[in-house]
Amino acid sequence: MSLKETIETEYKNALKAKDKTKISTYRLILSSIKDLDISNRSGPNKKETDDEDIKKLLKKMVKQRAESIDIYKKNNRTDLLEVEQSEYDILTGFLPKQLNEDETKKICAQIISKLGASSIKDMGKVMSELKKLHSDEIDFAKAGPLIKNLLNSK
Repeated sequence: MSLKETIETEYKNALKAKDKTKISTYRLILSSIKDLDISNRSGPNKKETDDEDIKKLLKKMVKQRAESIDIYKKNNRTDLLEVEQSEYDILTGFLPKQLNEDETKKICAQIISKLGASSIKDMGKVMSELKKLHSDEIDFAKAGPLIKNLLNSK
């Protein structure tokens, strides 16, 4: 079953359960997927929307929620924080599990030694290799500073 079909099934289940939070979140996701379908069908590079496109979209949505959560925490807006947090939880449920900081650091160190990277100038090579091998499971916003620290300590 494709990712879109899974989301549609979850949406139908939420409708049956009358879970308002899930219903609104799934509608938001499906609406964004529909927009993505339309943009993929029009323009010079026509293509079908696949699971990778949907994963990118979901990652973008997760990132937006995470930023909002930080802002709401700083401003003591618990009412808005709860809504964003529940959307964040639902969205991350469709993405592969992200590695924690220790696992990410270990993988970064392995790639740095494999490539023989020795200075900050090699950061691009390390990041591209990391994206090639672990694009779904690593948060690159956190990986960047880790790689900088590892390269600076050499």
